[in-house]
Amino acid sequence: MVQRKLTVYYYPPCGTCRAAIKWLKARGHDLDLRNLWEEAPDEKQLEAWIPASGLPIQRWFNVSGDVYRQMGLKNVLPTLSDEEKIKLLASNGRLVKRPIVTDGERITVGFSEEMFESVWS
Repeated sequence: MVQRKLTVYYYPPCGTCRAAIKWLKARGHDLDLRNLWEEAPDEKQLEAWIPASGLPIQRWFNVSGDVYRQMGLKNVLPTLSDEEKIKLLASNGRLVKRPIVTDGERITVGFSEEMFESVWS
């Protein structure tokens, strides 16, 4: 199977991101690495990616992050529309769960070996 180049949105100091990148490189993937804090996905990307991921929009939020806690989003998110949630995610890469990995068709959010094995092997 010919492997496409994967785009990985990550945060360099993040241990989970580093583990995901190491896993992908070990399996021969060519990676286009993008710092999520400097180059967050825009609203249009998120509108396409969220349904493609099969995950509910809430799973796209970095719920353990400082910005999420500082903004009190645990209580705010349930009151927002999906459109408002997407605008919020696009406004600050620190709110987005990481890493995001995509080949233009498939997409994963977060990292677990089991998930990567089923999608990126």
